[in-house]
This record gives sequence, C-alpha cells and structure tokens, in this order.
Amino acid sequence: MAKAITENTLFYGDNLDILRDYFIDECVDLIYLDPPFNSSRNYNVLFKDEQGLDSEAQIIAFEDTWHWNEETSHVYYYLINHGPDKVACIMEMLYKSIGTNQMMAYLVMMTVRLVELHRVLKPTGCIYLHCDPTASHYLKVVMDAIFGIENYENEISWKRTTTKNDYKQGAINWPRVRDIICHLT
Repeated sequence: MAKAITENTLFYGDNLDILRDYFIDECVDLIYLDPPFNSSRNYNVLFKDEQGLDSEAQIIAFEDTWHWNEETSHVYYYLINHGPDKVACIMEMLYKSIGTNQMMAYLVMMTVRLVELHRVLKPTGCIYLHCDPTASHYLKVVMDAIFGIENYENEISWKRTTTKNDYKQGAINWPRVRDIICHLT
C-alpha cells in the first residue's frame, strides 16, 4: 500500500508503477501529462563529444510505437473486467470500432494510466493532457469516461512555429503545426 509522500521526490520509471506504488488516493493538485504521442518514431539520447559535436554513440531513449500484443491484451481485459464501468464501455466500443492495432494499443496504455491519475487527483485538482491531433479525439472520449464529461474545461490548441520537418519526413498532406492540451477539473 502506498504511503503519502512528504518530501520533494523525483521518480524515474514507468509512471503507472510509480503511481500505484507511491501515491495515495486524492493527493495531487495539478497534473500535466506529456506522454508519447504514438508517433511511430524512436527517440534517442543525444551525446556530444569533447568539441561539442554530435557523437555517433547514441542510446534509444524510448520507442514511440505501440503494438497489440499479449501484454496489451492483458491490460485491455483488466480495464474491461476491473476498471470503472464507463471506462470498460468506452474501451469495448473502441476495440469493436478500430480493432487491435497501434492506436488501440496506445489507447489501452493511456487509459490504464489515466485511471490511476484520476485516483490520485484531488477533487479540487485539475489535469492537462498534452497530445496530438491523431489521438486527441479518442483521448477526449476516454477522459470523459474517467473524469466525467461535466469536468471538461477546454481544449487548448498549441500552435508550433515549425512543422517539425513533416515534408522532409515524407508528409504529402498539410503540415502538422499544432498539438492539443485537454484541460479537465
């Protein structure tokens, strides 16, 4: 059972494990969540050599690609059988409509964490979820099921100054120049 944290503490690791192991119910005032965006990219830790030039030695920090596999299926069925009723309903509808693909795997990963974040958020607290337009509409529906549709405050559109080289990466459509921040209380 988690104990109340009484000192400033920095955690390193999977936020799901940390939330479950270290955070009691209703102990957090403000949550800003900037998770991976399901971008299908690998992100590296960049190193510089003594002259400040890029080093060839790079370490993959994380892979932002989600796969439907045995672990994802296990978490999905946990949410269906043990999650809040509205969450189980939304997850079943998403599963039936979009199937077992990378987006559904991403939504399962996010949903189980959002349920825990709801548990630790004080009734007077608020949450900001930073995401991109490819999943924001799905995440909004999931958050409505978890936090309650009446607690939705706003969708903040964050316009970037560049397109993150969308065209150089092979984009053939309009460039993506904004992220979404969903705000709930």
